[in-house]
Amino acid sequence: MALHFERSEFDNRLARLLAKMQEEKLDAMLLFAQESMFWLTGYDTFGYCFFQTMVVKSDGTIVLLTRSADLRQAQLTSVISDIRVWVDRVNADPTLDLKELLVELDLLGARIGVEYDTHGMTGRVARLLDNQLATFGQIVDASYLVSRLRLIKSPAEIAYVERAAVLADDALDAALALIKPGADEADILAAMQGAIFSGGGDYPANEFIIGSGAEALLCRYKAGRRKLDANDQLTLEWAGAYVHYHAAMMRTVVVGDPTHRHRELYNACLETIQAIETVLKPGHTFGDVFDMHAKIMDERGLARHRLNACGYSLGARFSPSWMEHQMFHAGNPQDIEENMSLFVHMIIMDSDTGTAMTLGQTYLTTSQAPKALSRHRLEFLNR
Repeated sequence: MALHFERSEFDNRLARLLAKMQEEKLDAMLLFAQESMFWLTGYDTFGYCFFQTMVVKSDGTIVLLTRSADLRQAQLTSVISDIRVWVDRVNADPTLDLKELLVELDLLGARIGVEYDTHGMTGRVARLLDNQLATFGQIVDASYLVSRLRLIKSPAEIAYVERAAVLADDALDAALALIKPGADEADILAAMQGAIFSGGGDYPANEFIIGSGAEALLCRYKAGRRKLDANDQLTLEWAGAYVHYHAAMMRTVVVGDPTHRHRELYNACLETIQAIETVLKPGHTFGDVFDMHAKIMDERGLARHRLNACGYSLGARFSPSWMEHQMFHAGNPQDIEENMSLFVHMIIMDSDTGTAMTLGQTYLTTSQAPKALSRHRLEFLNR
């Protein structure tokens, strides 16, 4: 089998999940997040774009309900022994197949947790599911139960995160070798992704962000490429990905002569991320990280130019986003604990002057100060 973890690792994860289910008084879980399935069993696919779910009972029973195209995928990549296939057909309603499976598993009248907040659960699927199970038992939203368990990384997971960080650094090296006046964004992007593939990495869970000129102020990928001017700015956000584990980075590279505003915004980014490092440790919350970000930015008159979040948890993720649920935003009570992999980004987009500046890297939390996973310093990049 194409497993990336020892069987004992999966056994430990199942034990943690069952303990949490007992705490929440759940008789079963319906997993729809591909990340949850991968974490629990190793199951690796993009078949979640269609209906599939993994049933986990409180006694440890695991059953996957999926399509025929993913039968062998599950057999090869996971520790799942019980795989059921629903049949593609006109007017198919796989939630009916699921209901029959739940009856077979003696779950009629049970308290069942469902992962609703995931890309593997469309609005249509949710409506079909709720319709089938309306009188079946007690259905509760358990969208974040596995997600929170995944926040703390095992030693094996940390090794993959650290390898992803090396690949992210390699991608930056490849980009910096090309960035200069007249350089084509297409070549830069190809070099970055190529460095990750050459290093044994994976496709990232979402597209790399690349934009220059006015488009350097965008925080999302968009189609279209341009060549860099003699004086320009290039914003890059990317992630090394290894066994689906991500380590993200973000930089704005100034091409040619930097403006005073570029320098000013870079200093604000650097000061803020250094201040965040003092609270990115146990004893603080995700909300504390954001509060530090907002305090420094706002004191420098940058409230209109900053974002309402400054990072998030990273781990094994699948398209369309490498972002975890847990983010650094106002009021988030999530505690910071040891062995979390967290991406901190400073993003300042000054539309008044058309100036972009970003700075970001992934950290591993420890019992004390966080460990930056990048070998690159947080320096001002000018080409």
